[in-house]
Amino acid sequence: MSRHDGYMEGDGWIVSWCVGHLVELAPPDQYDSRYSKWNLTDLPIVPAEWQYRILPDRKKQFDILSALMADSRVESVVAATDAAREGEAIFRLVYQQCGCTKPVQRLWISSMEESAIRKGLENLKDSAAYDHLWDAALCRQKADWLVGVGRVMTPTLAFLANRKIEIVDFKKEKFYTVELDCHGFTASSERIKSKTDAGKLRSACLARDAVVTSVEEHRKTENPPKLYDLTALQRDANRIFDYTAKQTLEYLQSLYEKRLATYPRTDSRVESVVAATDAAREGEAIFRLVYQQCGCTKPVQRTP
Repeated sequence: MSRHDGYMEGDGWIVSWCVGHLVELAPPDQYDSRYSKWNLTDLPIVPAEWQYRILPDRKKQFDILSALMADSRVESVVAATDAAREGEAIFRLVYQQCGCTKPVQRLWISSMEESAIRKGLENLKDSAAYDHLWDAALCRQKADWLVGVGRVMTPTLAFLANRKIEIVDFKKEKFYTVELDCHGFTASSERIKSKTDAGKLRSACLARDAVVTSVEEHRKTENPPKLYDLTALQRDANRIFDYTAKQTLEYLQSLYEKRLATYPRTDSRVESVVAATDAAREGEAIFRLVYQQCGCTKPVQRTP
């Protein structure tokens, strides 16, 4: 393919890209100049008709996409943004703001593997099948605009405030326990509020033999941990490596672009059958490579 400014072309295809969001909801002062300064008497600000703006630092790429969509050689468009709500929003906003009406098909993949991309291109979906996802993206976007960061900060602050109240109102209560040293393990009583009652129990146990009346043994099976979603990975990365949430996302995004990780911005902790099959095949290839490089000739047994 030949590379041009903002797109590539070859074999009957023109491939271009978005650099994150190119279009966003217009700020309040675009509706009315008086909103350039916050005033409680103006709230709530609820637009009668929503307006959008093209991000100034990304207008060049938007103009390139607009020109390509208007190109007479382009008969239809394939939306290949991330297979998620935000990916849907990124494409649809550009498509609408460009005034494009050409038919759209959706490439829906969550893997950067060549086999997954080829299979996705062979099974393009009608864009209308993802209209509800677009509706969800619009709802999230408008809710953020109306409520602002408070959508996240307000409930978080409420959790902290309630916890603070619980700590301030907490009243310490003394309790007592009686412990028996059983030469290898310790047996403890339940919490006893009265020191007198605890003393009586202790006296009753002194110089007496303890008898074990029953022993129960339980065998537990612990399932392997689920795959990471973004939040779980950010939490562990912060706990183990002291990474910020932003750092973890940036590192994961870099791995994703190198095809070393699956789509990062997800709350799913399961993988598709296709991806799981690919992972098993790749794991097999890695094992065989290591086995051969080690010069091992011992028989191999596999667990189911």
